[in-house]
Amino acid sequence: MEEKTEASEEIEESVPLAASVKTKAPEVEVRLYRQGKGPIAVFKSKLGGWDQDQLEIGDILHKYGFKSVYAFNPDSGRGVSIRIHPRNGRSFLSYQDGSVIFMDGEPKDSLIKPVTKILSGVAFITLVITYLLKEPPELMKKLNISVGNFPPWVLACAVIVFTRMRKRTKDLLKKYGYWN
Repeated sequence: MEEKTEASEEIEESVPLAASVKTKAPEVEVRLYRQGKGPIAVFKSKLGGWDQDQLEIGDILHKYGFKSVYAFNPDSGRGVSIRIHPRNGRSFLSYQDGSVIFMDGEPKDSLIKPVTKILSGVAFITLVITYLLKEPPELMKKLNISVGNFPPWVLACAVIVFTRMRKRTKDLLKKYGYWN
């Protein structure tokens, strides 16, 4: 019995407890620009996918607030758009381990600009309608056109909603070929 335990102890000592093999994941260096200015960030990114050769573009878009990224050359400027797979967020293009990638990002549109345009449009149309209701032109007096007893801001909102819907409908009709 004692021989068995000594032999088993020797075997256990010679075999490591956890046999693990560590492999280096392929990486690329990304130099990220924003609208041609920068670089705003220089970082290493691991490649993913089945062949470990696709860049995780979706993570970069989310982290830096971009709506799209482009190939970039600091000397000549922005190139073609880097296409992204819609399901996994990886690039369609493949990259080699150790590559240096220059990318230019286009920031997401701010909600402040369209809201400001709409509010300034409502204010302007409200002022025009208020002026016309207080001192109607002679033509309106002759034709006896009555706008009614609506607040001017309601009419201004109606005008803006109508014009925006007309534009979107026109774009939709152009998309399907019904509008030339």
